[in-house]
Amino acid sequence: MNPPDISVLIVSFNTRDLLRRCLASLRDQAGGTGIETIVVDNASRDGSADMVEAEFPDVRLIRSPVNLGFGNANNLAFTQSRGRYLVLLNSDACLAPGLLDAASKRMDACPDVGMAGGRLVGPEGGWQPSARMFPSLLNEFLVLSGLAHRYPKSRLFGRFDRTWADPSEEAGVDWVPGAFAILRRDLIDRIGFFDPRFFLYYEEVDLCRRIRAAGCKIMYWPELVITHLGGESAKTLSDMEFSSHASQLTLWRMRSQALYYRKWHGLALAWSAKTLEQLWHWLRALRHRRSAPAKAHDSEALIRLWNRAWKETEGGRVSPPQPW
Repeated sequence: MNPPDISVLIVSFNTRDLLRRCLASLRDQAGGTGIETIVVDNASRDGSADMVEAEFPDVRLIRSPVNLGFGNANNLAFTQSRGRYLVLLNSDACLAPGLLDAASKRMDACPDVGMAGGRLVGPEGGWQPSARMFPSLLNEFLVLSGLAHRYPKSRLFGRFDRTWADPSEEAGVDWVPGAFAILRRDLIDRIGFFDPRFFLYYEEVDLCRRIRAAGCKIMYWPELVITHLGGESAKTLSDMEFSSHASQLTLWRMRSQALYYRKWHGLALAWSAKTLEQLWHWLRALRHRRSAPAKAHDSEALIRLWNRAWKETEGGRVSPPQPW
């Protein structure tokens, strides 16, 4: 049996109904592209794996007894894949008919491209961040301060999410989100897939850095339009009610942020990224201590979370035992 052109890798975690829509959209991928679909279910409790087994018998299902996170679940799927191209696809994303055929043809025509993403839109067609710059202390400050949100059309203030750019124009970029991306298998065979230390967050950024270091381009191709249900109304930390769930996710983000900065920029910049956010929230807590005690409490909790993440990762040097 000839190997397929594309292996679609999907990580599932308690998203049964969204996963059903995602897999249904893959059935509509017309053209000459051979496709295999691999779903790794991260110990879902909502019957996601049973739904896949019953309704999509052609999908290769891997049931993980524990939550492996995003990167490690994709690493597991990669070991079972056979396609010349790998497609990362979130379970809350849907593809237009023929999109995978178009993506593989673009990759065939651009041998210097190692990874490419498309244009992410919400259910009503609203823009979502689809291509970004690598994290830096400047970018962290612009997001934390709200300047990126306040001046999205500025090439300086809107640089991280490229909100200044025309979304209809293709571009070489630093990194693209894992909601949808197509990669060359032979490249991943050479440089490896996701760094297993990243349980959640920053795994795509790290991978794109390694792809760029290998001499390949990361591209944004806007003609590939993906409907992405998640993240449509992303909130900044300053707007988020600091629930226990938000606290857990924020801790995971901080751990991965520490690991990323230590890996790529060293101890000093890892410490600086932590301290920048802590300083920002110290000032925010000071400002709101009397006028908005709840906001002050949230900022104080975030400062403590950073101290915890820093300790648990030993300053960004090690990943805590997984699953987080």
